[in-house]
Amino acid sequence: MADGTKIESTDATWNPITGCAVVSPGCTNCYAMKLAGTRLKNHPSREGLTKDTKAGPVWTGEMRPNRQWLDQLLRWTTPRMIFVCAHGDLFAEGVDKVWIDYVFAVMALAPQHRFRVLTKRPERMREHMLGMSSRRSFIAGYGAIVRGGNLPDHYEPAYEVIAKPLPNVWLGVSVEDQRRAEERIPLLFHTPAAIRWVNAEPLLGPLDLTCIHQPNAGSGPWWFDALTTDRMGWFHDDAATKPTDEDPLAFSGYDQLDLVVAGGESGPGARPMHPGWARQLRDQCAAAGVPFLFKQWGAFAPMDVTFNDFAKPADDWLGTLIAGPDGQLEQFPSNPERVIALLNAAGRLLDGIEHNGFPEVRR
Repeated sequence: MADGTKIESTDATWNPITGCAVVSPGCTNCYAMKLAGTRLKNHPSREGLTKDTKAGPVWTGEMRPNRQWLDQLLRWTTPRMIFVCAHGDLFAEGVDKVWIDYVFAVMALAPQHRFRVLTKRPERMREHMLGMSSRRSFIAGYGAIVRGGNLPDHYEPAYEVIAKPLPNVWLGVSVEDQRRAEERIPLLFHTPAAIRWVNAEPLLGPLDLTCIHQPNAGSGPWWFDALTTDRMGWFHDDAATKPTDEDPLAFSGYDQLDLVVAGGESGPGARPMHPGWARQLRDQCAAAGVPFLFKQWGAFAPMDVTFNDFAKPADDWLGTLIAGPDGQLEQFPSNPERVIALLNAAGRLLDGIEHNGFPEVRR
């Protein structure tokens, strides 16, 4: 629990659940996993949640509810943007459904705050959110108890607000590469939510949100644009390499993302993000009018170099990465006209501009 955080566009973190499991490449250098196995390994909320390996601490898959922090944010009267489960995943397989309901009950009691929920388990999030209306009585009842007693004036407001997606809760999925975007974004779009967002951090490859490939649904493979409502079409070939023009009759009912967040990886062993990948996402969002937030370059940030820079001794460039125009990252030496990504040069400026996009809050 932290009232104050270095996470961009976030005022506080709230960890009613800690613990997780590795499920995709974006998990490899998880900062929360490293902390749980090092500096915080003896803290009651983290103890035993990781195991030591040659690669460092790794999640065991155990999830730990932290009752002592569950209602703490209700005492914060100043509105905050709160990142939920920054050191875990609220919808991880080991989290009891009852505890997820507890978390939503507390969020329903705190309309002054906004909550950002991020998961790599969109299937479970969709299932839970679709079934929430059938559990309104239980959730509202717990909320009333938290407020001081199961009284009508405590119960009824919570019961009413849970009838539809909470306007102060943003539901998002991690999409570190194209494969994860095509697996997770469709499930996000089938999840009831006031705000839907994606977090492309760490961004590990090029990402085209305007052409999300979908498998053969009986009429052949198809695609949709995650940044534009109901923009979709088919592919000419079964290999899904030649998209057709837009066909609004392909499918319907697909919304668009409300926010795209992107950033590079930081910390020991960080994997570099090609500058072109970040620019591609920025340009896609700009064309569609979707808010874009660039969090950080991570451990690597680009700098322009001239031919004269290569007059420096070769040893000065050893280990430096060359970011090629084809999206490849190579080690020096290479074409001197390319952009070089230097280690430990983190920052937030993308082509000299700080991007702090924010979605319109629906009520």
